[in-house]
Amino acid sequence: MRRLAIIVTALLLAGASSTARADDVPQMLKWHELPAMPDELGVAGPFVGIDHDAVIVAGGANFPKPVWDHDKVWRDDAYVMTPDGDGYKWLSGFKLDRPIAYGAAVSTPRGIVCMGGADSERVYASCFLLTWDSAAQQIKQTPLPDLPRPCAYGAATLIGDVVYLAGGQSGTSLDTAMTNLWSLDLSKIDAEDGSFAWQQLPPWPGPSRAFNLTLAQNNGFEDCVYVISGRRTGADSMTFLTDVYEYTPSTQTWRPRKDVPTCVMAGTGAAIGQSHLFVLSGADGSLMAKADDLRDDHPGFPKRAWAYHTITDTWIGAGQTPENQVTTIAVKSGHDVLLIGGEVRPRVRTTSAWRITPIAHNVTFGPVNFGVLVIYLLAMVGVGVYFARKNTSTDDYFRGGQRIPWWAAGCSIFATMLSSITFMAIPAKAYAQDWVYIVGNFMIPCVAPLAVFVALPFFRRIDATSAYEYLHKRFNLPVRLFGSGLFTMFHIFRMGIVMSLAALALASVTPLTPAQCVLIMGVLSIIYCTLGGIEAVVWTDTIQTFVLLGGAMLCFGLVMFDLDGGFGQFVSVAMQDQKMHVANFDFSASSYMTMAIWVVVLGGLGQNISSYTADQAVVQRYMTTPDRKMAARSIWTNALLTIPASLLFFGMGTALYVYYKTHPQLLDPTINTDQIFPLFISTRLPIGAAGLIVAGIFAAAQSTISTSMNSTATTLVTDFMRPFDVCKSERGYFNAGRILTFLLGIVGTLIGLLFVSPDIKSLFDNFLWIIGLFMGVLGGLFCLGILTQRANGIGAFVGVIAGVATMVGLNLYSPIHWYLYAAIGIAVCFAVGYVTSLIGPAKLEQHAGLTIFSLDRDTRS
Repeated sequence: MRRLAIIVTALLLAGASSTARADDVPQMLKWHELPAMPDELGVAGPFVGIDHDAVIVAGGANFPKPVWDHDKVWRDDAYVMTPDGDGYKWLSGFKLDRPIAYGAAVSTPRGIVCMGGADSERVYASCFLLTWDSAAQQIKQTPLPDLPRPCAYGAATLIGDVVYLAGGQSGTSLDTAMTNLWSLDLSKIDAEDGSFAWQQLPPWPGPSRAFNLTLAQNNGFEDCVYVISGRRTGADSMTFLTDVYEYTPSTQTWRPRKDVPTCVMAGTGAAIGQSHLFVLSGADGSLMAKADDLRDDHPGFPKRAWAYHTITDTWIGAGQTPENQVTTIAVKSGHDVLLIGGEVRPRVRTTSAWRITPIAHNVTFGPVNFGVLVIYLLAMVGVGVYFARKNTSTDDYFRGGQRIPWWAAGCSIFATMLSSITFMAIPAKAYAQDWVYIVGNFMIPCVAPLAVFVALPFFRRIDATSAYEYLHKRFNLPVRLFGSGLFTMFHIFRMGIVMSLAALALASVTPLTPAQCVLIMGVLSIIYCTLGGIEAVVWTDTIQTFVLLGGAMLCFGLVMFDLDGGFGQFVSVAMQDQKMHVANFDFSASSYMTMAIWVVVLGGLGQNISSYTADQAVVQRYMTTPDRKMAARSIWTNALLTIPASLLFFGMGTALYVYYKTHPQLLDPTINTDQIFPLFISTRLPIGAAGLIVAGIFAAAQSTISTSMNSTATTLVTDFMRPFDVCKSERGYFNAGRILTFLLGIVGTLIGLLFVSPDIKSLFDNFLWIIGLFMGVLGGLFCLGILTQRANGIGAFVGVIAGVATMVGLNLYSPIHWYLYAAIGIAVCFAVGYVTSLIGPAKLEQHAGLTIFSLDRDTRS
């Protein structure tokens, strides 16, 4: 009766623990059964990894049947599972150097790194690399540096080229469990100076453990190491751990995170998507003391999975699993996870193999939303058709006949500089991180006086169509051509970034693929921009400004409505989790590698000085208004819009963080971080409103693309064709402008297709990196011309070459944070250009009206 009572109690406990939290959540994973291992019993504790698409399962341990009558057997057998058509096949007959089990393993581009392990007598510190030779059909075992101490029952993960091993025990008993974190940099594998060795890193601020999980995932800022659960022995009894710790490699610091809901010792897990960790198996210890009594009546370990979101620090149940295979290693294969072998109940192994796929949320865009999207996009094309009849010359096509109202030009500058980048990437950045980037946005009003009182008078004075006409008058034709060419390269890449950002986000909420989204944006932009010229671009920009700002306000209000505590809860959670953190007051010697406050201020000034003085896409707006005073008003309008818009979009990102922290079950593990706002729009906004805002995102991206198309066509015609009299009539240049706009649209669309990559962690970062790489040098060139009298053409050309070389060098070899690139580009171009100009004689008389020293008072005021 006592034995029956134990069995019944165990079954009730197991049933309760495996379903209480799994049945009330949607299934987040799909399990596909693969061919079983060609081993009679299966093994626990094997080294498992993937090399060149071949999955290797090596070593391990098991109990011969009947399992309760035999001792554990340590194995040296190895098996290989290779792709076979649409499935897999197993190969056997391979051996390790010795029987070994319960070591750690991690798959790398170089092969499978196997660390430590144990047999019946001892624990090992040895490491080796397992690789698969497909031609010879052989496994190769290559020695690697030994661990600092023997280690078994630990776990490892990989970030870049660095392997991290955490946890485990140094002896055969659990009382030797450690708090170790060791790393091995595989990029130094060929080093001859002894640097290729394991490094001991700071231990986590918690108890020692073995049988833990060690996983890596991005936390919104960078890839981190997570140590999860495990077990240890205390003074009187065994402790089953649920604590979680996060290690940040860049600062070598730990912080505790939210505990896993139950112990998952000896479990398996994997990173899925850009911010989720999934625990696929694990033992909770609830029946460990009863294992000898239950024996074959043991119900097995709880069959449930858990999902942890690294950004919001939340755990939820991820559904039930067909088996709970502990003491094995999950392996990533593309976007899927492979789980093979392991232990399913005490002493019982399995030969099962599974391919696990995350399930995307089923988001239905619906016919109403789709109809709104189509109507809106066609309306934008209609704007281009309407203004086509007004274009009769290059002045109409490139400057709108200088009849654009100042407020529309201001909205156009705002939409051009921010557009879909603002609407999606900034909320995503604030959602994933904090408000540090907002300081860079606030540099726009700081730069506005420079644009109004320093740069604008020169462009209006020479009646420029292209900003780079100034460089010709101030320096010479080669400098003009180089600057114009650099701008053209920048905007071609900018088109790719904007289209790929919008496409990746919109594909998550519409029936379209990213490539289809890119094609739709590209084709429609080509139509209305080629037909309507700059007037069509400016007015569509203006429409987007109102749609996107209104949409963001609507979404923010909906989040406040959905939060139980409303705005108070929003502020409370945001402040508690430091999501409104604005500045890093770091002035240390290494702060140039971080987003320290001085880096953000200098970088923001550099980016905006370059954009508002040297970017044809912005300068062209200055020239679309009737006079200089109207152009100045457009700049002030843009600067004033930037402040509330930045607060709105950063606030929206923080609101999304609070919303999904309180509703973690609504997160989709398959989306990129940049898709978080479109996910909210598609699932929470009313029918029709969602379609309108998604259409606005589409059209906003198109307006930015069309801006790049029109402005680059302007520079090509004005800077590369007119100086050489390529066309013999004004009509010829007008037609050339339209043809170039069409061709540039095609090139930009193709670049966008190439840039569509779901692996990009933040497209906002990549966008700012592109700005810094290209535009900083141009900003330095204009500053050199406007702010000095002595600078000459030779000096300017040497300065710009030095600036470009410096940018390339920084990108390839320097740890300097990319946010400083624009400021450094300005400084290098300016300094080198000025010093080089001092070599030759001064010719100040040639610069009348082209520097601040020779600009007359009336023009400057």
